[in-house]
Amino acid sequence: APVSASGAIMWNPATLSKLSSNELDVGGELIVPHADVYSQIPANTFGPGFPPVDMAGSTGNENAVFAVPTIALSYRPEESPFTFGMGAYAIAGFGLNYPGSLTNPVLTPSPPVGLGFGPIFSQYQVMQIAPALVYDVTDRLSVSFSPLVNIGMAQLDPALFASPDDANGDGFPTYPSGTHSTQAWGAGYSLGIYYQADNWGLGASYKSRQWFQDYQFSTTNEIGLPQTINFGLDLPAIISLGGSYRGIDGVLLAADVRYLDFENTSGFGDSGFSPTGAMQGIGLQSIVAVSVGAQFEITDAFTLRTGYSWSDNPVTPAQASANVASPLVVQNVISAGCSYQLTEALVLSFCYSRALENSVSGPLTTAMGPIPGTLVKNSAAVDMYTLGATVKF
Repeated sequence: APVSASGAIMWNPATLSKLSSNELDVGGELIVPHADVYSQIPANTFGPGFPPVDMAGSTGNENAVFAVPTIALSYRPEESPFTFGMGAYAIAGFGLNYPGSLTNPVLTPSPPVGLGFGPIFSQYQVMQIAPALVYDVTDRLSVSFSPLVNIGMAQLDPALFASPDDANGDGFPTYPSGTHSTQAWGAGYSLGIYYQADNWGLGASYKSRQWFQDYQFSTTNEIGLPQTINFGLDLPAIISLGGSYRGIDGVLLAADVRYLDFENTSGFGDSGFSPTGAMQGIGLQSIVAVSVGAQFEITDAFTLRTGYSWSDNPVTPAQASANVASPLVVQNVISAGCSYQLTEALVLSFCYSRALENSVSGPLTTAMGPIPGTLVKNSAAVDMYTLGATVKF
């Protein structure tokens, strides 16, 4: 449904040609995650020398808020079959900051002092620059092509994707820190098609896998000697199908179905540990996501919108332990927002979205496999506040 330049460039640039005017969107979103991790380990799980009593505890995330910018431009020269677009926005990210604990096993110090990894920190962000070229095949049919350029930043402490080392010779290998990282460049492309009848709109798009350079981390071993670690992390291909209906005066209805191919994506789809003890990926499964939305033009200047989306949970119980630092378990998101046209050229918009709390539980898994009787439970909910301005020309 062609509503804004930012939404069109993000999901199907072919819809840009059906916007009512040229426009520039500028917006920002505040994302407030609410996550916690619970873990339990029965007494004597690891044998003599380790705690002889059951251990269990829950710890909340201490990250407060993430700020996400968006900017998008749509321009169509008069009497031209071409529409040009340009977008820059965040397409992926997560972050957690769990403090160390004396009661939550997964957050206790590393052996021999404790049973876990100590404090856990993650930060992952990807920005995408997306120029778009749209061509009107007919008055009703348009197609698009977008080359995509990405820049990502990834940090993880401890760096479970590295091989643990026992440089101090105490018999207990530990994972290094992965907070000193370089940015990684990535690229891909998207294709779109859109057909608009009198009241109906139908569209489809394909966003390719986004291929990235390896992220490179400068860290040290147990005795402080420098070492460099590389880790590959791409983004999945996405297939989208959607439709919209405008047959009711002042009302726009829309629905989308998407498939995200995590399983065939480096870093996200890989799972398990290498022979050296390095985690090879977080083992996400590919998912289907369904979204529905409605727009109501209350007056010539005031518009209300609401939406709901559902998706499969990409994190399976078997991979709960591998995803302690990546809170990707939410499945249901509800949204409500509005726009007000201040002048013929300026529109302000606001939206609130809530990702409802969801969780996934599974055994604690190490390089030796799942540990019987143990449990790791990841829970997450998210509040999102979006404010934007659109200039039409």
